[in-house]
Amino acid sequence: MVKKINEAEFSEAEGKAAAVIDFNAVWCGPCRMLGPVLSELSDEYTGKVDFYSVDVDQNQDLAVKYGISSIPALIVLKDGKEAGRQVGFVPKPALKSFIDNAIG
Repeated sequence: MVKKINEAEFSEAEGKAAAVIDFNAVWCGPCRMLGPVLSELSDEYTGKVDFYSVDVDQNQDLAVKYGISSIPALIVLKDGKEAGRQVGFVPKPALKSFIDNAIG
């Protein structure tokens, strides 16, 4: 499951051992394509990685804090620190490889 969070709830993601944060917007076509892929991956990584979704239009300060200038943007946090960043839509096998490399 990909949990939608806002700025006030972001510390939950930062507190996880491993988290994937999807910065997106409802009007973004590639973001909508990425959503189902992330949902599938969240099921595959249950118990290992937590998945979160942040709407950049509703959470602009968070987008600025993380330097998000293009969406979709995925950031992997490992123990609260950025361990990887992927911008744009990529297919599921590439995302899986990206996440595996980021979390070690």
